Parts: sequence; structure tokens; C-alpha cells
Amino acid sequence: MKLRNLIIFLTFIGSSIAFVYHIDAVAFILSTIAIIPLAGLLGKSTEEISLYLGPRTGGMLNATLGNAAELIIGFLLITKGEISIVRASLMGSILSNLLLVLGASFFFGGVNHKDLSFSARAASTHVASMTLAVSGLILPSVFSYTSGPTPSSIGDISIGVGIVLIVIYASGLFFSLVTHKDAFGELETSSTPNWSIKKSVILLSLTGILLGWESYILASTIGNAISRTGLSGFWIGLIILPIAGNAAEHYSAIMLARRNNADLSLNIAIGSSTQVALVVTPLLVFSGALLGHPLNLVFSIFELAALVLAVIIVALITLDGQTDWFEGVQLLGVYIILVITSFFITK
Repeated sequence: MKLRNLIIFLTFIGSSIAFVYHIDAVAFILSTIAIIPLAGLLGKSTEEISLYLGPRTGGMLNATLGNAAELIIGFLLITKGEISIVRASLMGSILSNLLLVLGASFFFGGVNHKDLSFSARAASTHVASMTLAVSGLILPSVFSYTSGPTPSSIGDISIGVGIVLIVIYASGLFFSLVTHKDAFGELETSSTPNWSIKKSVILLSLTGILLGWESYILASTIGNAISRTGLSGFWIGLIILPIAGNAAEHYSAIMLARRNNADLSLNIAIGSSTQVALVVTPLLVFSGALLGHPLNLVFSIFELAALVLAVIIVALITLDGQTDWFEGVQLLGVYIILVITSFFITK
């Protein structure tokens, strides 16, 4: 049995037993650990399927399914009323993809290849989409801090912004897949599938089911786990949950960068951040409204500052169409600073 499969098996069994016997702290830790290899296996399955579908569609599929963990965990946490953790995890997922996933991809790709090249036009389009998404996340917060709003007005604004973000994302899909395919380069890859399409689909389905179960355990035990570990819910949401949930993007983006396919790596890392902002966030806002647990788009000053700085840094690094291992170190350094500073925020 391969090590990854052994880890999945042992942590899955362990978290399930701990959950049944109400050992919440253990169940939370083990389910978080289990999600990492499961998300990685999900990424491998989607990568194999993408080789049959074509690199551009495959990269988008990889980024989309890579966010499945965040969507499942967010929905389940909303049903538990853990709104502040959901909000922190959404911001953490965007920051993790922009800084940690992209930084690790540039670093490991740069170690294998002196310089990595990608389409500057594609990077510009990604950054522009991310900037638009950031404005949708920032303006409701600014309104909340400056205008003395009522809860109903903030709720209405959040839903309205969510609708606009979904429309922007749909328009972006039409732009990149239909009217301006050339804007994203050829995105060619010489890789050949290692798995059959049948095996890939079956593993993808089974992994999705196991991921859903582990996400359910995590969401069900997170409240008691926070009280027992002494960690803040904000830090767990901002750092721990995104690292676990973004394992699929980590695996795929790093492997592609090591193969000198920086275009697809960039597509997955920044594309995943954009999807969290433009798709996952609105869907969870709508879910919260329907379930009676409103998820309003009002983030803390710390979160907003981190988001703006991350987008600016990524834009400065990527818009020339080239990168190397040192720029990867710079992105990782910014993420480590985020981890350290956010650890001391107690709320």
C-alpha cells in the first residue's frame, strides 16, 4: 500500500472512530490531516481527466474541483452557525492560493528550471479578474465601517454583490473559452495520462465522497476543538482550513511548475483564488441567506489589508511573464508573515 493511501486509510478510520465516540479534538485533528491527502488525490484525478479534456479546460476543472473542499466545509460550517470561521476561511483560501500555492510553485519550478515563462497577457487577465473580485469583497466592508448600516442592508448588499461576482465569473469563462482563447496562450502539455478515464472518474467520485465525510466530521467538531486547543477560530479559519483544503491545488500547481508548465500552474493557483472570490463566496452567501445564517461580506481591516497587499505583490511579480525560485521565496515569505501575525489575533 502506498504511503498516501495508508495515510488516508488510517486517518479516515481514526477520525471516524473519534467522531463516533465524541472525542472532538482528536476527530478534528485527524479529519484535517485526512483532508490533505484526499484533496491531493482529488487533484491527481482531475489532472488525469484534464489530459483527456485538453489543458485549458483541464486547468479550469482542476481549479474548480480543487475548491470542492472549501465549498463543502463552508456549507457545513454555515449550518452549524460558525459564520466568522467561514468568512476567515474564504479570505484564507484566496490568500493561500495567491501566496502559498503560487509561491511554492514558483520555488520548486525554479529549482528545476532557471527561469519559468508564462503568458504575460494571461497573467494580466487573471490579475484584473482578481482585482475586480477584491473590490466586491472590500466595498461592503467599507460601507459597514463608514455608514452605520443595519443588518438587513448589509445582507442585501452582500447578496447583490454575490450576484454581480457570479456574473463576472460567467463572463470570464465566456471570454477565456470562446471569444479570446488566444489571450491565454496555447497551454500545451506533452504529458500523457497514467490512468484510464474510467479509473480517473471512479477515483474522483470515491474521493469526493470521502472528502465530504471528513469535511462533515471537521465541521461538526471544530467548535469543541477550538475550546480544547486554545487556538482562535479566526486563525484556524484563515490558515489551517485553507492549507488542508488547497492540497489539490498545491499538488497540481507544483507538479506542473516542476515540468516547466508555468502557464497551467499559474492558471490553477490564481484561477483558484479567483474562483473562491467569484464563485465559492457568492454561493456560500446565498446558502447562508437560505439557511437563516447570513454570511455578510464584512471582513476585518487586517484581512482586507492582507488581501490588497497579496494582489499587488502577485501583480508585480507576474505581469512580466517570467519568474524564478527567488520570487517564489518572496511570496512564501509574505505568507509566513501572514501566518505569524494572524496567530496573535484572538477573536
